[in-house]
Amino acid sequence: MYLLANYRRLTHMHNLLQDVRYGLRMLARNPGFSIVAVLTLALGIGANTALFSVVNGVLLNPLPFPQPDQLVTLHEKKPNFETGAIPYLNFVDWQNQNHTFSSIAISRTAIFILTGMGETERLRGDFVSASFFQTLGVKPIAGRDLTPEDDQFGAAPVALISASLWKRKFGGSQDVLGKMITLGGQGYTIVGVMPASISLRTGSFQYGDIYAPIRVWRNPALRNRMAALGLHGIGRMKPEITLAQATADLKTIAANLAAAYPDANRDTTANVLPMKQSMVGRVQPYLLLLMSAVGFVLLIACVNVANLLLARSTGRAREFAIRAALGAGRGRVIRQLLTESTLLAVAGGALGILLAAWGTQGAIGLLPAALPRAEEIGLDGRVLIFAGVISLVVGILFGLAPALKSATPDLHATLKESGRGTTRARHRVHASFVVMEMALALVLLVGAGLMIRTLARLWSVDPGFESKNVLTFAVGFPPGLRSASPAAVRSHLRQLDHRLESTPGVETASISWGAFPMSSEDDQTFWVEGQPKPKAQTEMPLGLDYIVEPDYLKVMGIPLRRGRFFTERDDERSPMVVVVDDVLAGKFFPHQNPIGQRLNIDDMKAEIVGVVGHVKQWGLDTDDANTLRAQFYLCFRQFPDETMPRAAGGVVVVVRTAGTPLGAVESIRRYLHEMNGEQLVYQVETMDEIISDSLAARRFSMLLLGVFAAMAVLLASVGIYGVNAYLVGQRTHEIGVRMALGAQRRDVLRLVIGQGARMALAGVGLGLVAALGLTRLMASNSLLYGVSASDPLTFAAVAVGLTAVALAASYIPARRATKVEPVIALREE
Repeated sequence: MYLLANYRRLTHMHNLLQDVRYGLRMLARNPGFSIVAVLTLALGIGANTALFSVVNGVLLNPLPFPQPDQLVTLHEKKPNFETGAIPYLNFVDWQNQNHTFSSIAISRTAIFILTGMGETERLRGDFVSASFFQTLGVKPIAGRDLTPEDDQFGAAPVALISASLWKRKFGGSQDVLGKMITLGGQGYTIVGVMPASISLRTGSFQYGDIYAPIRVWRNPALRNRMAALGLHGIGRMKPEITLAQATADLKTIAANLAAAYPDANRDTTANVLPMKQSMVGRVQPYLLLLMSAVGFVLLIACVNVANLLLARSTGRAREFAIRAALGAGRGRVIRQLLTESTLLAVAGGALGILLAAWGTQGAIGLLPAALPRAEEIGLDGRVLIFAGVISLVVGILFGLAPALKSATPDLHATLKESGRGTTRARHRVHASFVVMEMALALVLLVGAGLMIRTLARLWSVDPGFESKNVLTFAVGFPPGLRSASPAAVRSHLRQLDHRLESTPGVETASISWGAFPMSSEDDQTFWVEGQPKPKAQTEMPLGLDYIVEPDYLKVMGIPLRRGRFFTERDDERSPMVVVVDDVLAGKFFPHQNPIGQRLNIDDMKAEIVGVVGHVKQWGLDTDDANTLRAQFYLCFRQFPDETMPRAAGGVVVVVRTAGTPLGAVESIRRYLHEMNGEQLVYQVETMDEIISDSLAARRFSMLLLGVFAAMAVLLASVGIYGVNAYLVGQRTHEIGVRMALGAQRRDVLRLVIGQGARMALAGVGLGLVAALGLTRLMASNSLLYGVSASDPLTFAAVAVGLTAVALAASYIPARRATKVEPVIALREE
């Protein structure tokens, strides 16, 4: 029994090797066919592998931290924010009172100005609580981590630096520990070196060069339970603790805090999210859409190669008939043909992996800068396994139909026709493949068309300001200004204004603090004087506060609806004034003139002197749906002396330029450096770039969908051309007979083009039905804006355009058919 089983195993192996050798000989005998098939498959497999490497790196791979499933992000849920910032004192209570976390921590992004080591330099970094890196499971590569003793008010400032800064400024020397580094005019002792890159990107943390204890941040608002300051947390749940348990635990603490401090915490609670969801949740719908789209490209490539194999098998019909006559079973013929198709797929897969390695690098270059985990994208083991599996599946998929069709030949008819036989059934299979290609291509074209229309609609949305020729940048002030008097700070700010206004290419400028359109937000509570004051601060209305100078409206091109904007007379000695937007005016002063009314803002009474247009703060497509839309403007020059130390570290400036905004950057840098050699200009962006960045994910999706759709159209065009050319070749005798009986060339042209048109129209009809399903999925994931999921213009344009392409692809074989000489055709037959 054992010998019999072993014999059968050896026989199967021998037959398989025989099939492989024969398959290789057959493919080598037809190099043109083999090259076209391999390249077609390589295109489809390579595109799928490249995009899967992006999906794998961003969505599928676990976070590169120990026990990543235990990591969560922590936020405070408020009436206007699902994931609001956490006041520091609330975080301390969460940290001390929770029972479900082994560790929680908090962070805030920061900019540090490095001096005393050559040219003044701006460094990115974060203020973090002492347990931050311990919570993540990231350890220093040299020195030690932060300790609770480091993270105390009044403690000696210490810092962790990145490995890249260590090598760049200290040459990687081991004696860096204990050295002093000057950041923003304050000395920090280096106690450790962290890895160059930390794969965490959230709203409150960015990997950078400096990590300092949060309590070293000299901001008195840390002690204010009403000030959130952009702080968000992370946590590591204890083993066996679920997300629901951790959420319930923090919500209980939040409820107790709301009872103890109702003025600050009423109507707030905790919100706990898986860390991976917080990092990649926004891009997931786009990547899954693209993965589906590139799958369509692979299906079209498979259909094309299946058509090629089916056409090729027609020429081998006599071979299969002879093999069947000599006793070859149906299974043996199918196995031989599937072996050949698998060899093609393996060759296409190998070439596809090479294309994917190149395409992945290209995709990374096109990725939005804010895409999380981009550094983890690459061809790892999982991607290679994916490429191998789809290569084998594809080999079976596109080889199965031709194999089944060829495995049951009509021996009598085939041998009598000397291998030239063809049937209507075989024609129907070819036509079905073309219909499928056309349908898949149309679905992709409709998706790409809707994304293009979405972007066009978004670009036509009025953001509420004129972005052209507007430049924004941050200015880091000399460290010595931090200890200067409020009068000296004000003097420096006035000098900054004068310098900017005299800079070549700059028409007007303004300092901008607080919120900034589509870039940063800062909210403030207020209440309308004359109305009952809310019992708690959490019950007060919220507004986005823009703290600016008199020329801000000119710089941004925001329309003045009523009253006036700030003037030079609005300074620290004049009564407080405020300008509101038309959303705030309409909501709180309906059917009345808001000019002359008063708002109480942070214990300051301000008279409304003007109404301006609303600015799209949250994005071109999402601003209208946000619950926090009311905006008001305060004059920076009116702020009291006690706030001036906060401005001594630096400010954000927005300028309108006479020409190209980036063309004025060097002049601005030079003039401000002449003003003070330690002054630093950084974070330079145009307003057009800020708007463009807000649409980056949509642009990326549109671009790749467009590329995939173009590939689909190309493959479908080649497919319909190839099928028509093949069918014309098969019908040469018929065409010769028709022409011998009096058919004109235009009749033959109409016959062949009509044949292609019928296939194209059937594919378009099927594709329109399928596209309705895809577009509704896009709409449900908020991928569309300003355009219906069944937009008739897009559907009609795509249907007409694809039909025209199909007819053009049919025209060349049709022209060739009109040149058939009847005598020659009949003689050849």
